Amino acid sequence: MQGLYTVPTEIGLPEVDVNLPMPIFLLLEGLLFVVVFGALSLFRREGLSVQFAVEAMVITLIASGLTAFTPVAVSPILLLIVIYLVTMRVRLLVDLGSSLAQRGRFAQADHVFMLAMRLWPDQAGRLIVQVNQGAACLQRNALDEAIAIFQDVLQKVGQGYLGVKYEAAAHYNLGVAYRRKKMEAQAIAEFNAVLDTWPTSVYARRATIALEQGRHKEKHPATEKDAPGEDQGPAQT
Repeated sequence: MQGLYTVPTEIGLPEVDVNLPMPIFLLLEGLLFVVVFGALSLFRREGLSVQFAVEAMVITLIASGLTAFTPVAVSPILLLIVIYLVTMRVRLLVDLGSSLAQRGRFAQADHVFMLAMRLWPDQAGRLIVQVNQGAACLQRNALDEAIAIFQDVLQKVGQGYLGVKYEAAAHYNLGVAYRRKKMEAQAIAEFNAVLDTWPTSVYARRATIALEQGRHKEKHPATEKDAPGEDQGPAQT
């Protein structure tokens, strides 16, 4: 029937009339999206984003209202796609910017990161952009700029919006920047911070190699060019 969504029942179970009006189904779908992605944010230790929930539910209410009060019938799949693209716009742009930076197209990457910052990111999204901006600075060897960005990001850890993945990446990349600046004590502190933050991550493995490299240089300063894991380079997030 037009305007209804039928929930199928399992074979062998008695049939139950669970037909839902499409506007109600869209509302439930949007609410489920918020709950699932909110739970993922908590799992990643990024905190709950009120902005994310508001954006998703506003889109859901518009779609439900159009379906209920106009001839327009919004598809549940279309609703999911629109919610995802709108609420994940900053992270999608970050992925694009990071990809450009890896290819050495730093000017274009900077424009993409700036665009992401102008599209009203939530607190977690803003920190994610900064971490990737710092990684891009490190890739082009703009060490002072990279250090300033990572220090600013790590000062905000206590706010509860920087996910453990990005915190570990920030510590590791800050350590790489310090090492390139010949600030070995600070570099070692950051590499150890990676191990404390997320000991089973790829960043921790790279930090372990970097620490081994530092110990090798201390023991064999004349052969530092042959040290294992020489300059692991910035880690992408």
